[in-house]
Amino acid sequence: MSLNRLVMIAGGLVVALLTLVLVVVLPASEEDCAPGMPTIGTATAAAAEPNCAATGSPAEDGLQDGALRALRCVVARFGMMDMRGRVTDDAFGDLGTGRAVEFIVGSDGIGQARGDAIVTFLQENASIFGVEYLIWKQRSWTPEAAAAVRWKPLEDRGSDALNHLDRVQVTIKDTPTTASSSTVQPSVSLAAMPGPVNAAGGLRPGSDRTFPLAAGTFSVSDIFGSRGGGHHGVDLAAPSGTPIYAAADGRVVASGPASGFGGWVVIDSLDESGQRYSTVYGHMYLPQIYVRVGDAVKAGQHIADVGSAGESSGPHLHFELVPGGRMSGGKPVDPMPWLSGGSMPTVTAPAPHCDNGFGSPGGNLAGGKVPPELEVWYRRAGSLCPQIGSSLLAAQGQAESGFRRGAVSPDGAQGIAQFMPGTAISTAPDGQPYVIDADGNGVASVWDDGDAIIGQGRYMCALADKIQGWIDNGTVQGDVTELTVAAYNAGEGSVLASGGMPNQHPRHFTETRPYVARIMAAEAGFRSVGSGGRFVPDATEDLGPQIVEAAHEWLGTPYVFGGGGPQGPSSGGFDEAGFTSAAVSAASAGTITLPTTVEQQWEIGVEVPLTKAQPGDLVFGDFQARGPVTVGIYMGGGSMMSTKANGTVEETPVLGDMRARRIG
Repeated sequence: MSLNRLVMIAGGLVVALLTLVLVVVLPASEEDCAPGMPTIGTATAAAAEPNCAATGSPAEDGLQDGALRALRCVVARFGMMDMRGRVTDDAFGDLGTGRAVEFIVGSDGIGQARGDAIVTFLQENASIFGVEYLIWKQRSWTPEAAAAVRWKPLEDRGSDALNHLDRVQVTIKDTPTTASSSTVQPSVSLAAMPGPVNAAGGLRPGSDRTFPLAAGTFSVSDIFGSRGGGHHGVDLAAPSGTPIYAAADGRVVASGPASGFGGWVVIDSLDESGQRYSTVYGHMYLPQIYVRVGDAVKAGQHIADVGSAGESSGPHLHFELVPGGRMSGGKPVDPMPWLSGGSMPTVTAPAPHCDNGFGSPGGNLAGGKVPPELEVWYRRAGSLCPQIGSSLLAAQGQAESGFRRGAVSPDGAQGIAQFMPGTAISTAPDGQPYVIDADGNGVASVWDDGDAIIGQGRYMCALADKIQGWIDNGTVQGDVTELTVAAYNAGEGSVLASGGMPNQHPRHFTETRPYVARIMAAEAGFRSVGSGGRFVPDATEDLGPQIVEAAHEWLGTPYVFGGGGPQGPSSGGFDEAGFTSAAVSAASAGTITLPTTVEQQWEIGVEVPLTKAQPGDLVFGDFQARGPVTVGIYMGGGSMMSTKANGTVEETPVLGDMRARRIG
């Protein structure tokens, strides 16, 4: 049930300032899954899309057809950014004609990597867009020039902007007609747009590969399978700041914080036979990661720098090779033979369906967790923005309607996603309503599965973007995911007025907060094994040792009052019960969800004598009238791991008066 639509309508949602770009693909057929499909960015793929979606940017106004199409298709690939279209103050010509567009990417590492990728995309599609020339990094590129002279240096024009050190300019050949954003033909329906949701639309087979660190810059400091079989990759020791390169062509499906790693990147790829696999890169500091979710990368592309973040004893790269896909439940193998030219180990399990989300963040939805006909839509909706994953949307769908079509709440919320009619037709950041014709049947309806679930994702992404801005400027405090879920229920105005989790009305305590807790606890059960970070549980092994291994992932994580739960840390850390709940959920692949209070956790499992406690048991202490106040995870040898107020997750001795319980 949702208050969100009532509050939003009353407050007059202003969404035009958000910068959200949504890309969804055509439902794939079995033929679409064929290995020969082209990569997004090839001439064939570009030729298949006469119009990319309108961006709503003022930069579209006055552009000629070719320049308009290039702008829209670049945004569809790389997301919204600062852009200049037709301007009157252009000292060098083409921007004043409507034939040119500038994509302002910035001069930091991420901006430069994005600029390189945009240039590559435009070069690959030069004939399709009618590119006359590109300017980037004080150089000019012309497609018709001889290969040796295609890039020409330019004279110093006096500033980074004029020298194009922070922007890419593309100039399109002159065309006889011009069009503004108001007269261009309507874009194709969302259902017919290509995008990075599965192997059919986003990736193509390839054999190119390279070591992720340059020869002579590293040494192998730990091998695959060490630590009793718990080390799922190889560690390559190198000085901090050493460049890390993509080992193969592919698409970035994870980039940012991760359990145990500190910072990580996951890239999905297809080998020469079309088999799916991921490469994983770990322990980077977040400012030294230069690719984002959704980016297409080439083998040898600089994606990050070596760091020592997370559970790391010194600067190194942890590198994994995962046939079947890291986000899609694949199992890591020793990457060294493959890096040295060997073939990809064959996945013995049946290949996942084409629409399993491989090649996108949608891969984090575990198979079989939602009704089969809804799975593709949750995967696609979970690929619209990096803050909102498929597993979260599925947990939310279960809470909202139990996946029931035709559901109507007492407040009038409708359908699987429980939209109020006013919210469904409200304007999203891209200028369209939140609920659009995602399934391509000619009607946008909250009663259609695809339309409702994609609308849910669109609305959640818009809320997340706005709330993140409030967090960044200090207006709101809390975890962006939890606050986004709260805003979906109670309205974004309630989050803003409360400065965080809604607390303005009794219903915020009786409905909204339990709603958030229920969804966040359920999310782990919809999440693919290992998709959130380094730990990958094994259902064939005993639970206790895996709880211990999972607990080690968060060693050193700060204490945060009320923080954490089955989904992992929240607001940057854990309290005691949040930590034990996260470790048990991770070790059980989300099948065991502990409550997030110490007293309630004492009621789970069976008590065992402390003298017979085994690694992975929970140990409780400081018993009061209502039950214990402290909890930790028994590590063996008389020690436990827990998080303490104003401290971090750390290993400490077990006190003699503590009591133990065994879970599972």
